[in-house]
Amino acid sequence: MIITCEKCETRFNMDESNVGQDAFRVRCSRCSNVFTAHKSSQGELQEIKKPEGIVEEELKTAPVNLNGDRIIAISNQKGGVAKTSTCLNLGISLSLLEKRVLLIDFDAQSNLSILMGYKNTKSFYEVLHSGQDGLTEFIEKTKYPNLWLLPSNRKMVLLAQKYLHEKNFEYLLREKLNSVKDQYDYILIDTPPSVEFFTLNALIASDFVIIPSQCEYLSTHGVNQIEKIIKTIKRNINQDIEYKVLITMYDTENIHSEVIYTKLKSMYKEKTFATIIDQDVKIKESQIMNTPVMYYDKSSISAQQYLDLAKEIVEK
Repeated sequence: MIITCEKCETRFNMDESNVGQDAFRVRCSRCSNVFTAHKSSQGELQEIKKPEGIVEEELKTAPVNLNGDRIIAISNQKGGVAKTSTCLNLGISLSLLEKRVLLIDFDAQSNLSILMGYKNTKSFYEVLHSGQDGLTEFIEKTKYPNLWLLPSNRKMVLLAQKYLHEKNFEYLLREKLNSVKDQYDYILIDTPPSVEFFTLNALIASDFVIIPSQCEYLSTHGVNQIEKIIKTIKRNINQDIEYKVLITMYDTENIHSEVIYTKLKSMYKEKTFATIIDQDVKIKESQIMNTPVMYYDKSSISAQQYLDLAKEIVEK
């Protein structure tokens, strides 16, 4: 677990197994401040306040989304490109701009659900086996203002086995979203690094696709794969899906990153976001704490960049 000194804000990594109580006293080795630290808890969620000093100014210039691109899939056929981090932190940033946001964990690994503190909850698997037409009963109101979640669980893997070869299986998510989509300003769908059941359902349910790409050679192939699938969907079912590439985990000190970044910009031109998400240790720290980076450290570069991305999405 990571604890932060209340006085000098130095962070320390402490082995949680060595701590017997939920609350305990510690002394900072840097400034000698003594304060009370707390173990992470899986108890009842209490709504938390927005980070101070960041929303008020942004709201003055936050535009209204007029073109209806409200259901957004986040997808790449390569893993490790920050799909889940982008889904969570973009969703949080949109919620801070006073948008009502629904996150959908559509990955059987349940990483998004775990990062938000949800385990052993109902998922889209239970939705399809409930006999109900809507999603409302299965959507969780999170502790973050303006943010909801449809979690995932281990049973999700059974969906592909059961429905993959059934007629029109790829429309299951879109049909269920019809009952709730007007309740939210944005719906973000986190997808696994594979096509088949989950990604096809997410893409067909979406108006827009964000394709995160790390500045690595193999990641560019994942972008190309998703682009081909999107074009096939547009051609075969006459669905207008737009997309853009988001550069993630960009290392400003790595020449290789600059080379791949230049290549992606050249290949996709107007299809890349102006916002770039830098490599930032605060993202990894925030994941350990099961906290979005904006609430973990609002001054971090990645927190500011995800807020910029949210504004760019709304302005699109």
